[in-house]
Amino acid sequence: MDFPLFHLDFMGNRMLVAVIAILHVIINHALAVGFAPLVTILEFRGYLKRKTKPDEGKAWDETARKLMFFAFVITTTVGALTGVGIWFAASLANPASLGSLIRVFYFAWFTEWIIFVLEVVFIMIYFLTWKKSNESPKRKRQHILFGVWLSIFSWLTMAIIVGILAFMMDPGSWIEKKSLVTGFLNPLYLPQLVFRTPVAMMMAGTVALMFVAYALKKQNKWKTNILKYISFWILLWMPVAASGAFLYYWHIPRAMIGNLPVAFGTQQFQDWYSSLLTVMIVVIAIGFSVGILGTFSPRRLPKHLLIIPVIASFLFLGTFERIREFIRKPYVIGEYMYANGILVDEYPLYQQTGILKHSPYTEFSEVTEENKVAAGEAVFTLACTRCHTTHGISSVVRKFERMYGTENPLNEEAMKVYMKNMHNVRYYMPPFPGNDDELDALAAYLAEQQKRPKTLEGPQIKGVDVKEIKF
Repeated sequence: MDFPLFHLDFMGNRMLVAVIAILHVIINHALAVGFAPLVTILEFRGYLKRKTKPDEGKAWDETARKLMFFAFVITTTVGALTGVGIWFAASLANPASLGSLIRVFYFAWFTEWIIFVLEVVFIMIYFLTWKKSNESPKRKRQHILFGVWLSIFSWLTMAIIVGILAFMMDPGSWIEKKSLVTGFLNPLYLPQLVFRTPVAMMMAGTVALMFVAYALKKQNKWKTNILKYISFWILLWMPVAASGAFLYYWHIPRAMIGNLPVAFGTQQFQDWYSSLLTVMIVVIAIGFSVGILGTFSPRRLPKHLLIIPVIASFLFLGTFERIREFIRKPYVIGEYMYANGILVDEYPLYQQTGILKHSPYTEFSEVTEENKVAAGEAVFTLACTRCHTTHGISSVVRKFERMYGTENPLNEEAMKVYMKNMHNVRYYMPPFPGNDDELDALAAYLAEQQKRPKTLEGPQIKGVDVKEIKF
């Protein structure tokens, strides 16, 4: 409990991180990891065609340049800002977990930062020198080589981050050995990388296909061939992505598979799991159909409907990110740290002596009759606000009202029994980390919140109370 805990009581900390992270991942996969190699290959095809058909080669090259301009603008603005935003939001939402990850993966993150800087350098060089590269075949070959290096560094940034994301789900032997190598080469690293790589390529293809359909005029006699080639690119990567998904699924710890219905449909719609899976299969089938139609009959591609596979691929990746984040619960780092930022090894101490006693950023050290509700608010802040709000998104009060009804006030004894055993019923919930007095205080605070709803202000608004910890 080394940090004052930032809190947004309307949208919640988890939603803040999710919005920024999902937007960044979509841009990274579709317009960097997958886009760079696709654009480089299109440019290379233009270079080859110029030897025999200069006009066609020029058309391919210009199409690749326009695609790169689009990717350059988005990745260097929204992509870069959301990348920084993830660090900012994660350090606010769950500083303990981010601090632990930095200690474990300091060298990996340092390497990723160097590679990211090189990626930025190469994207600048690649885009800004495009027109000059057409002055001679030698310059064009050099320019294509820059595209190859950009593709490599774009993929490497993802490859390093995937190791950390996979570690958070299943640290593997790191729990015993505590080394960088065992943490990075965890059981889910390669399966997740094998899945993400073709998904990024496929997403890039859907964006490029829609862009070319709108950017090139109907009179452009090379448009059909370019659309056909990009459609084939999508079709080529889809079975690879499907194989990667199958491999990844079978390497996920079986305990996490039980969280899939809630992860996919939330608690409210978890019974719709099979229906939602059907919808997902239909969405994937749409993308597959577009790839086939574009490959074999590109003239029949409905331009205005090409937005559908783009949206479908974005929703697919966004849903995957939500599922990946959710199924690892109750942990934020598997078997090491719970989602509330408390280490697994610290639980026995806190459950015996109380969590308030060990937090320097709360006014209270123990619960009394006089401070019961206020102490309950402090317990709620420490134990629950990483995932929940009082009355906003993922409201604890509304969840209890759905369980017990709204005809009568919430029963404190019933809530206490549930919270003490909630991890046995809902496996994605961490155990309650405090002692019985703090459980009483938390139940009293939630009952009071139902009677007199009041926004829970985070320390960024109300300030921080600091006390000396006595051992």
